[in-house]
Amino acid sequence: MPDHIAPQLIISGTLYTLLVFSIITWSLIFYKIWQFFNNSRSNERFENVFWNLSDIKKIKELSPELAKGSQARLAYEGVSWLDEHQRAAGKTIKHCGNSAELLEQSLRVQLQQEQHSMESGLTLLASIGSTAPFVGLFGTVLGIMHAMHEITASGSTSLDVVAGPIGDALVATAIGIAVAVPAVLAYNFFLRRVKVQRSRLENFLASFLSVALDTKNGQV
Repeated sequence: MPDHIAPQLIISGTLYTLLVFSIITWSLIFYKIWQFFNNSRSNERFENVFWNLSDIKKIKELSPELAKGSQARLAYEGVSWLDEHQRAAGKTIKHCGNSAELLEQSLRVQLQQEQHSMESGLTLLASIGSTAPFVGLFGTVLGIMHAMHEITASGSTSLDVVAGPIGDALVATAIGIAVAVPAVLAYNFFLRRVKVQRSRLENFLASFLSVALDTKNGQV
């Protein structure tokens, strides 16, 4: 280690890095909990209203409070596409081809956007979960090296002299593990929630597509 770099400064930087990781992790955890809870509640309210509508185009008449959630955005995208298709059918390349397949493609693009929104932040959680222990280990190695230099300089190898500095150095590894565990657990939990909500969106997409295709005697 170069003499002009203070070992204690690097060790402190490692600990502050882990602190930042911890703040990011818990911020993401609370945000994702809110996001999934709010989306599930909005989807439930929208679905209860949607299936009681007399016409799918009346979705646009729903109050903003009811038109929230991934299912509402998916349905709104489908209805908007239907309106646009009626005006532009045969006039633009975008609306040339099988109307049912074009509608399904439009809905699946929106579904992918909803999935990307649900997955936002998960990569960062996974990265923190995988790197935090190594950052802590890096701090521990530097701490032990620094402790060894001090022990050598003191000329004493008694247990009291050796145990203290090395014990302090091992704290970095413990903190790294403490930061990584919540990040990994949260990543696995939210990844499961993404799969569950995507499955529900897939089911809603199929049901919406069936209703849309059945409109006007099966013609989109």
